[in-house]
Amino acid sequence: MSLDIHTTVQVILLILLLLVALMVWQGIQSIRTARKLPFFRLRRNRNLRGWRLIGGSILLFILTLILNTRLEPMIYTVFPPSPTITLSPTITLSPTITLSPTITLTPTITLTPEVTDTPTITPTPFVPLAIEARFEATVPPNPEAKFSPIIFTQGIDALYQPIAPGEEFQNPVGHLYGVFSYDQMVDGSQWTALWYRDGELVHFETKVWDGGTGGYGYTDWNPDPSQWLPGEYEVQLFNGLLWKRSGRFRVVGEPPTPAPSPTYTQTPTPSRTPTPTRSLTPTRTLTPTRTATLSPEQRLTLTAAPTRTPTPTRTRIPTFTPTITQTKRPTWTITLSPTVTLTRTPYSSPTVTLTRTPYPTLTRTPVTPSITPYPTLTRTPTPTN
Repeated sequence: MSLDIHTTVQVILLILLLLVALMVWQGIQSIRTARKLPFFRLRRNRNLRGWRLIGGSILLFILTLILNTRLEPMIYTVFPPSPTITLSPTITLSPTITLSPTITLTPTITLTPEVTDTPTITPTPFVPLAIEARFEATVPPNPEAKFSPIIFTQGIDALYQPIAPGEEFQNPVGHLYGVFSYDQMVDGSQWTALWYRDGELVHFETKVWDGGTGGYGYTDWNPDPSQWLPGEYEVQLFNGLLWKRSGRFRVVGEPPTPAPSPTYTQTPTPSRTPTPTRSLTPTRTLTPTRTATLSPEQRLTLTAAPTRTPTPTRTRIPTFTPTITQTKRPTWTITLSPTVTLTRTPYSSPTVTLTRTPYPTLTRTPVTPSITPYPTLTRTPTPTN
């Protein structure tokens, strides 16, 4: 029989509680038997043993309470839990009362509709070809891999547990997570998550799986707040090309309006309009002609005098001469700031001159000793009778 982590922790706590009860019972029995002992030392030792058992049982009970709240999360940090399949209860059909027919109804004519509605086929989720082209995995996926239902939340903790799960989110949504647990995954296979809004793909992520065989994971989306449009959203999870799990949530409310970004408008530079030049007006030149005069004595002779044919002059067509103007570009003006120049001043080192100072000399003065007289003892004899 295999036990999971939760069951093992419960068994350990039950054993500790039994030990607490046994130590309390033995302590009480020791105190009771100590009262019947006639010797003081034996009675004191038995009392001490009883109170030690009761004190140890109190400490063991406190330890049991601490382990009840801390032991299982500490084990999960070392051994991540594998998700288990939740068995859904089956519906038991209750027997219904069979009605006996009493009145036979006359059959009526049933109207057949001219147009019969054909039920639509719900397509199985699949990975688009554009995303499939991004696959980099070389390990085939495990067909037996399992994913739990997706829980949508706006925040997760350090153990990938949802903080505020829900199925409907009010704008602005912000950063949204889809948390799930998994089991029997293979490292090196391809994992993909597709985010749809009303049947339109709005976000996806695909990568080579590196999360181990079992544990907790998530898929997230943190777009610009203006992209959270209201509607029905669906997240689909794939292992390779195999669809594993889908989850749905709803976004309500209008998203915030994005702030307008400044645009650069190029202003045309005014240019000088060319001035038309004056055209020369042609002038007509009159050439005088000679007229022959008839005299009575002479015959009429006609002398042809050459006439000057006016030469047409070219009329200049006014042309527009464009004047090219040069627009001065901004020039960089380099301003020279005064620099501080450090000038090294020669250092004059002091010269130490050693002068000899005469030391005092010891002069010995002879001292003539003088004899100091000491008192002398003079004995005077006294006569005796």
